[in-house]
Amino acid sequence: MRKHPARVEVVVFSDIGSFHHLVKTSFGYNTWMQTNRPSNAAKKSTASYYAAFLAMGISMSVVGPTLPGLAASTHATLSAIGLLFTVRSLGSLAASVVGGSIYDKVKGHGVMGLMILLSAVFCALVPFVPSLWLLIGLMFLTGAAQGLMNIGGNTLIVWTHGKSVGPFMNGLHFCFGLGTFLTPILVAQFITRPGGLTTTYLLAAVLILPTALVALLPSPSQPAVTKTQNGGRIDIWLVVLISLVFGTYSGASTAFGGWITTYTLKMGLGDAALGSYLASVFWGAFTIARLVAIPLARRFTPAAILAADFAGALFSLVAMMIWPASLVAVIITSAGFGFALASIYPTTMSLASQLMPISGRITGLFSIGNSIGMMIIPWAIGLVFESAPVNMAWVLAVDMVVALGVLVLLSQWHRQQAARQAI
Repeated sequence: MRKHPARVEVVVFSDIGSFHHLVKTSFGYNTWMQTNRPSNAAKKSTASYYAAFLAMGISMSVVGPTLPGLAASTHATLSAIGLLFTVRSLGSLAASVVGGSIYDKVKGHGVMGLMILLSAVFCALVPFVPSLWLLIGLMFLTGAAQGLMNIGGNTLIVWTHGKSVGPFMNGLHFCFGLGTFLTPILVAQFITRPGGLTTTYLLAAVLILPTALVALLPSPSQPAVTKTQNGGRIDIWLVVLISLVFGTYSGASTAFGGWITTYTLKMGLGDAALGSYLASVFWGAFTIARLVAIPLARRFTPAAILAADFAGALFSLVAMMIWPASLVAVIITSAGFGFALASIYPTTMSLASQLMPISGRITGLFSIGNSIGMMIIPWAIGLVFESAPVNMAWVLAVDMVVALGVLVLLSQWHRQQAARQAI
């Protein structure tokens, strides 16, 4: 009998305010919870992962809106200060290569807690660094800590919930999106005031620090199926394709969220505060879309969702390409681009957990693709930004076209697997 590739349903688990009733009544939450009720220990661990990813969202998104201030404090050009994105991603890449499997060997919560603590310390130090090269070194260490946090959260939540991870995975990335949405708003309140750069980073560090308490909770164990399934063999081609999806997505989201404030200033659309609010438009649409994606994920396959997401992101860039100096057009692109990108990461991660056993090593390999994308795309924008800021949109458009090409290759892989199973 022909077997078809498993269909992954991506659902958001949320108990925040009015969304709790919406999820319960509209999307079968009560039925799902009756058959997949987590233990108290799992609930505590999940809450700690959510808090950690909220903190990671703050840590990662605070750099973009403060980029002009960092350039001024280090006496660097915009193209030079753009290296911060590249170096941070390089740190994440190094952590993924060297430490990706650390969660398979030691207690994961201790590692996550240490990385969160380091992220808070590094964040607090940023405004006091007087030179670009010292700041580059600090950003490399920050990226390494964030990379291990990301690997830990995505790996440990799968170990905690197993095949029921779908809604919890979406909740995890909803919290990350919430952090990235709130941070530019926070930056806008202080960045134009005297000492605003220092205040912003110190406050961000204070918000990040308490989430390190995850280290006090018992760590989940690596499931036996992860250790034994397929004799430990990995389909390298599948890993490469999924890593490329992560890379094109992460490069685009990091680049747009990081450069939009500077774009606003360079194009004369407004001041730094308005630029920060535009970043919040992007991250706000990004966060809301992770809730809107719930019914769509229940009706469509992951491949269809991913194709629609990347195509929608490409289409959203058109307004900015045609009217680069129009504030309305930039707002439309910011909202549309954030909305289109939102469900890509959790959809791809949930898909991967269905297609292969997830371990720290596997998640580390995915993070390599993630980091390469976050390194290349913002760097490419930095190279062409000062000559013509609208080139930012064209670089992102090329990235989206590459992503759609990767999806075609992933679809071919699915068909080949289906044909083998039918034999």
